Amino acid sequence: MTPASKQAFDLHHPPAPELINQCVHCGFCLPVCPTYVLWGNEMDSPRGRIYLMKMASEGATAMTDPWVQHIDTCLGCMSCMTACPSGVDYAKLIEATRAQIERRHSRSAIERLQRWLIFNTFPRVDRLRLLKPFLRAYQKSGMQAFVRGSGLLKLLPRQLSAMEALMPKLGTSQRIAPVTSARGEKRKRVGLLLGCVQREFVPEINAATVRVLTAEGCEVVAPPNQPCCGALMVHAGEETPALDLARRVIDIFEQAKVDVIITNAGGCGSNVREYGYQLRDDPQYAGRAVRFSAKCKDISEFLEELDPRATRTAVNLRVAYHDSCHLQHAQRVRTQPRAQLSAIPGVELLDLPESALCCGSAGIYNLVQSNTADALADRKAQHISSAKADVVATGNVGCMLQIAAALERQGQKTRVLHTIQLIDTSINQTSL
Repeated sequence: MTPASKQAFDLHHPPAPELINQCVHCGFCLPVCPTYVLWGNEMDSPRGRIYLMKMASEGATAMTDPWVQHIDTCLGCMSCMTACPSGVDYAKLIEATRAQIERRHSRSAIERLQRWLIFNTFPRVDRLRLLKPFLRAYQKSGMQAFVRGSGLLKLLPRQLSAMEALMPKLGTSQRIAPVTSARGEKRKRVGLLLGCVQREFVPEINAATVRVLTAEGCEVVAPPNQPCCGALMVHAGEETPALDLARRVIDIFEQAKVDVIITNAGGCGSNVREYGYQLRDDPQYAGRAVRFSAKCKDISEFLEELDPRATRTAVNLRVAYHDSCHLQHAQRVRTQPRAQLSAIPGVELLDLPESALCCGSAGIYNLVQSNTADALADRKAQHISSAKADVVATGNVGCMLQIAAALERQGQKTRVLHTIQLIDTSINQTSL
């Protein structure tokens, strides 16, 4: 091993050479990579980043600031995996590389502080719960309208103004019962992954999910003590805390004894499906993680497999569907949400141009790379405007917040909803 390679990757799960060498640099990934589409820079494309990984693994470069920047600007959207004819598992490469960066690279004090704030707030349900009354008061008092209208946000650091722009309108809390009985004859006992930001700030998604599942004959188990699944951490290279959370999630859902584990956020769903791989070195959890992941299904995927029992009533709307990246690319769930929406009487389903292109949310990306994230979201909002849709439907809370912020910047009034909210309205006549 050369000195340069020692400075780059350590021996704990570096990017696998066999995966790196699968890339034949054909270029099929280029037109679907958001950063390449924006900038046209080879090193900000999937094959360019793989080349950087190869150079570092062979000792041809150290982990320099420019090298790290090219990796940091990747959204981790995995659209390249869908486009790749060679089947390169880019997800495993980028996550391994980011874990190396967090162990081996010294970030600036500002970056360290920002990441510390993010990872000690957003994945912590208890802290989000404490924060929520203050944010609700900020909105209801008129302070938010004043701050946004006066231009004060422009005086704040970009990272703080990005967080403020993504804040959803906070309504009343909707607590999910630990167990909700099925309506009629019970067909399945399902577990529900509640999420963290979604659980506290957009609780109507989980509430709609429970109503739909129970209407379809499922008993829903939602353990109240479940933590964050670790998606935000593992996608950003924070491996150790992510694995600790994965172990806790597995412990809790094993006790629940459910047939299926339902996810309703694309990023969370893609993460829990990889627990078997993430915990492959842990003799106490490796097998259990594989069994856990095998039970995980996105809500639209599960409903598509379950013969519908509940009657759908008309919802007369033009609905533009936005694909969550981790739903369509990482989980390969693309047709099921469309089928579920199309089954609602009165819905006119619209596909958006550049449906494979990320909206810029991407975990913590819209907080740490906010300028790039906004450019992608604005691009998505323009497509939505052209479609003249009544609402936008998507399967990930991060996408919902990101697109809603972009639509507001452009003065558009189109609402952004989760797919399950439209299904819930059709089945249970709930208001949107």
